Amino acid sequence: MQLSTRGRYAVMALVDLATRQTLGCECGPICIAEIAKRQKLSQAYLEQLFGKLRRAGLVASARGPGGGYRLARPSNTIAVADIVAAVEEPLLGPCGSTGRCQADSLWEELDRRIRQFLGSVTLADVATGRVTDRDAPLAAD
Repeated sequence: MQLSTRGRYAVMALVDLATRQTLGCECGPICIAEIAKRQKLSQAYLEQLFGKLRRAGLVASARGPGGGYRLARPSNTIAVADIVAAVEEPLLGPCGSTGRCQADSLWEELDRRIRQFLGSVTLADVATGRVTDRDAPLAAD
């Protein structure tokens, strides 16, 4: 799983959206300009990310005056892994396009553990600060 600024910014934006919707700060759709301002992110960059998030079924959009975005599902059903997967480009593989290398098993296991952890954390967890006490050992698949 690739983790870049795309993934980080998408998570930041959706946590912002989830916080406002879950805590009742905002009832209707929230415009990207507001999220960009609060999170100090580029509005144009967020617009690109929200297009991918919408196509992945994570957010829904409303056009016109008072338009914007809202979560397409409750925040406790959206895993952080789903957000990252929606906006990241696929990897060629641990050693690129050259085929297998000796360290492949290391990168594959790291990828599996990252996916498992991010799959266990929801937007609601992040928005309410319930991410830090996850000391349980990772289960084997």
